Amino acid sequence: MTDDPLCAPAGLPQAWSAWKDGVDLERYDERWTAMEQAGENPHGEADLVSSFGPASVLDGGCGTGRVGIELARRGVAVVGVDPDPDMIAACRDKAPDLRWVQSGLQDLVLDERFDLVVLAGNVIPYAAPEHRTAVVAACARHLVPGGHLLAGFQLQDGWPGLDEYDAWCTDAGLTPVGRWSTWTRDPYVGGDYAVSLHARERM
Repeated sequence: MTDDPLCAPAGLPQAWSAWKDGVDLERYDERWTAMEQAGENPHGEADLVSSFGPASVLDGGCGTGRVGIELARRGVAVVGVDPDPDMIAACRDKAPDLRWVQSGLQDLVLDERFDLVVLAGNVIPYAAPEHRTAVVAACARHLVPGGHLLAGFQLQDGWPGLDEYDAWCTDAGLTPVGRWSTWTRDPYVGGDYAVSLHARERM
């Protein structure tokens, strides 16, 4: 598909740019292929998303499209969003028939609403600190009534904590539903990674 005109590209956050500088993007996806070849499951995020039965998903901070492409393969209507032009280019190369939008989530304005918004891969902490509340609010606005925001990210010094993230969700009109330590629903009892599920109120 051609470039989406609805959302203007945003500047890349400093934390993301620093991470990207140390990554060979041409080999970025090879680890997932290696997992699959070793008999491991590289689609834990898509499995958890699918368990909620969404017909439509917004893949926020979609990266090279691993989660969104797998969901589309399962029959879900997917829109992927990422501020990084290199990531969006990779998505369009791999899945040109899907819709990929280059935009910061804080600036996102789409006409449609989604059953679920998924933020995998440290999307929240990689957002610029001044944009994080706006990122959560934009995700909430793009949910249908009763829709879910599902986000997984690491917990480390200098990055948002769970209390902070929950407060942003509350401010955006979202209610906590569940929290796990992995994408396979292992209970969260503390630790340095959490997957959080919040819901928009049904009208």
